[in-house]
Amino acid sequence: MIRTSLSSSSGSKISAFFPLLLAFATAFAVIAPAHAQSNLVKLSTDTFHNTDSEHRTEVEPDTFAWGSTIVSAFQVARVPDGGGADVGFATSKDGGKTWTHGYLPGLTDHYKGGRFTAASDAAVAYDAKHGQWLISTLPITNNQGEAVATSRSADGLTWGKPVIVDQSGSDDKNWITCDNTPTSPHYGNCYTEWDEPGLGDLIFMSTSTDGGLTWSPGKNTADSASGLGGQPLVQPNGNVVVPIDGFGGMIAFSSTDGGKSWSSTSLIANQNFRGEDGGLRSPGLPSAAIDGAGTIYVVWPDCSFRSGCSTDDIVLSTSTDGKTWTNPVRIPIDSINSTVDHFIPGLGVDPATSGTTAHLALTYYYYPVASCGSSCKLQVGFTVSQDGGKTWTAGKHLAGPMKLSWLPQSQNGLMVADYLAVAYSNANPFGVFAVAKAPTSGKFNEAMYTTKAPLLASARERRFSSKREKPVPNAKGKYVWKYYDDDGEYPIPPSKQINLPKQK
Repeated sequence: MIRTSLSSSSGSKISAFFPLLLAFATAFAVIAPAHAQSNLVKLSTDTFHNTDSEHRTEVEPDTFAWGSTIVSAFQVARVPDGGGADVGFATSKDGGKTWTHGYLPGLTDHYKGGRFTAASDAAVAYDAKHGQWLISTLPITNNQGEAVATSRSADGLTWGKPVIVDQSGSDDKNWITCDNTPTSPHYGNCYTEWDEPGLGDLIFMSTSTDGGLTWSPGKNTADSASGLGGQPLVQPNGNVVVPIDGFGGMIAFSSTDGGKSWSSTSLIANQNFRGEDGGLRSPGLPSAAIDGAGTIYVVWPDCSFRSGCSTDDIVLSTSTDGKTWTNPVRIPIDSINSTVDHFIPGLGVDPATSGTTAHLALTYYYYPVASCGSSCKLQVGFTVSQDGGKTWTAGKHLAGPMKLSWLPQSQNGLMVADYLAVAYSNANPFGVFAVAKAPTSGKFNEAMYTTKAPLLASARERRFSSKREKPVPNAKGKYVWKYYDDDGEYPIPPSKQINLPKQK
């Protein structure tokens, strides 16, 4: 494992004056241009040498925090036909000041005795009852999703060999969460979600009650629903809610008995998704988070507020019970008349806040001009809200521009991620995201980055609302869901297009 200090990329050292400098920087953000370059920290790099990977590449991070510890996990050394040579991690034990990175052992045959050829879809959780960090992965053999696995660690630094959750042959897009509320009747339960493209993307859920050592057989929803990219969340009362992409709309289902059974799905909202120019892989999946009182926040890219579906915005819907959802509202990162295209969102909510004073932070990728054809320049931005998503700061630039030729290829497009996340550590939000630079020596130059300072805004910084904005009537996105999986291996037959539940 290798340790990275925040001072490493600039040569400066963090000192007692850092809080003063941070305060100055925060105040300066009020008058700084929205595209002021943030000070980034490189967290890790691909050091593998296998012949089937596109090297010096890292993609698709998930990030979670508990106390002062932040853990991010991601694919390393992208294999064009699926996954990476291994799943890497970057961990901070001091609230984002310094980082240690490494690889998960025993997962693939590229690192410490694994038996799979590649691994994908990393998701991170923490089990407070059992004191275990958990990274859920999708091990791959011969370019096919073969299993769902969980790697365990007591400190977020030293990881054991993976525990197999499921191995039925066509698993995809797994996610993990744990019940960390001591008063919950299911305190210490952890839940893993995945889908089966070979079965029409049938959704499965599995439960662990012993810190990820063993897992129950997969269970389906009561209506045997299909979906992709679910992100389970646990409310303080122990209820589990799973928002998920239903191929043309966002749906959700839940469990009130600790994962013994799962409800039928209900509709969050239909999705109109433009999709991005330039051949970028961007499947339009949701990102979800929960506040301290149990309100669930779900965001996704959607063009419903733009005439002619000219660009994708990030839209937000919330729920207190996982059944009834607010109408989606546009997050006003830019003006309603802008040309900016927003996609691949990563949402975080401070668990110490809730309701009308909940703190939210959102990272996302964007093109300054949506209709950019073959000349697209990819960038990373962020925005924050301190009133439960009612108002937001103007979007700020974090990284880029990146030429799309700097990105590795996947089965269905050039890749940075299918999803992102923001994690709050002691009220400070940090996002982890892939940034690509110009290739060197015939190899790519794409790695995981975060920011030196948390993604905060000054109390005096101007906030924006989209309260009076309405969706454009008969909006129609051009993106068509053709496959059950985001790797494009299992086509959806025209006779079996997914029928969404009716809007209530």
